[in-house]
Amino acid sequence: MADTSPVPNEAGAPVIAVRGVRKHYGAIHAVDGVDLDIRRGELYGLIGHNGAGKSTLFKMMLGLIPPSAGEIRIDGARVGGGDFRAVRRKIGYLPENVVLYDNLTGLETLHFFARLKGVPSAHNGEVLERVGLGHAARRRVREYSKGMRQRLGFAQALLGRPQLLFLDEPTTGLDPEAIRGFYAILRQLKSEGVTTVITSHILAEIQERVDRLAIMAAGQVQATGTVQALREQMDLPLWFSVRVAPADFEAVRDALCHLPVGAVEARDDHVAVQCQRESKMAVIEALAGLGGTVLDLTVHEPSLEDVFFGFSD
Repeated sequence: MADTSPVPNEAGAPVIAVRGVRKHYGAIHAVDGVDLDIRRGELYGLIGHNGAGKSTLFKMMLGLIPPSAGEIRIDGARVGGGDFRAVRRKIGYLPENVVLYDNLTGLETLHFFARLKGVPSAHNGEVLERVGLGHAARRRVREYSKGMRQRLGFAQALLGRPQLLFLDEPTTGLDPEAIRGFYAILRQLKSEGVTTVITSHILAEIQERVDRLAIMAAGQVQATGTVQALREQMDLPLWFSVRVAPADFEAVRDALCHLPVGAVEARDDHVAVQCQRESKMAVIEALAGLGGTVLDLTVHEPSLEDVFFGFSD
């Protein structure tokens, strides 16, 4: 018989531990041998193409579907075991597709979900204020825009002050101001020790906001780490944008001719220089030697999108 006893979540131990997890639907391997460790208080990103297995992994971590093999423990309790019920009360979940009742108001919707979760309703109005829906608390959900529905879905995930949040494409339909407000809430929750796992197709949106992330493809984790660590692991080239007067373009070329740079291209009012990371400081020193010739200098790191395609292609 499998061991269902909780494992103490000691300091430094992962709050979410995924070991050898698989989910097979006949010949389809939706998740195929995933190992993950997520630390308490992390904002953790999970990215991948459609069909990479992200949502299936989410559902297994939530206990909504059982794994075909492997084990998931959250806060020491095995998901699906007898002790997981208590842990589940600490979890908030926002699915990718939010389904709400059009005839209820925003406040009535939260009251409904609060009863389902068995948590008090006294602070539901405050939760609506927190997600920017206080003004629409008594409006019917059928009058809500897509972005408002998404914020209402986020509000239900926050009911009961969860210690773990699973957010599947949470910014779908949100405008830039709402997205900024959403991540401000996540930063506040992080400061309170809340662990958040988030998926997003908008890689530029999360690359400076997550602590660490996992890249999934074909049901497997291809890489994990901070964005910077993954950049270095892929060893993708950097780009320098060097602004100089057109008459000084050749001076830049001459200063870099002895260095292992990949490309030096004149583009409008600047020179674009490509180099590997290990040559970065040498390029900066060479450009510094040009003195006032260089009017401005910008270093462009590989984006999360570059890193993602490097690992997933």
